[in-house]
Amino acid sequence: MADLRSLYQEVILDHNKNPRNFGELEGASHHAHGDNPLCGDSYDISVLLGEDGTIEDIRFSGSGCAISKSAASMMTHRVKGKKAEYAEVLVDEFRQMLVGELDPEAEDNELGHLKVFLGVAGRPERIKCAVLPWHTLRAALRGKEVVSTEGDADPLAES
Repeated sequence: MADLRSLYQEVILDHNKNPRNFGELEGASHHAHGDNPLCGDSYDISVLLGEDGTIEDIRFSGSGCAISKSAASMMTHRVKGKKAEYAEVLVDEFRQMLVGELDPEAEDNELGHLKVFLGVAGRPERIKCAVLPWHTLRAALRGKEVVSTEGDADPLAES
């Protein structure tokens, strides 16, 4: 188990140091800005959605902790080239995994390598860091320009 945790930490640290799909996306069709005011994480997610609903390109920019940056990097890598509906499923499953509503090892899911964030579920103070990019992606796909992890927009209150 210690080796698996070490591997997970290496993956998260690699995405933090070498974020994929980082930077501005010119010609984006969808965009949202997300903040986690409690810890200062702040990201913009830009999406180029094709006419058939495929995420043709996606990029993120902003700053935050290693957990939020690696979550954004892995999220963009995972949903690029996929349908928006599939991304919505991942948003739900990722959130459910972190709040303990989904056991990704025992229940059917699409999470794949995103399970590296399962260790975050045991650290409530970091859950919103990991969820922020996903919450912001959902907002972008739904045409909402600004979201927060607090107040009425708290992604952990979603069901």
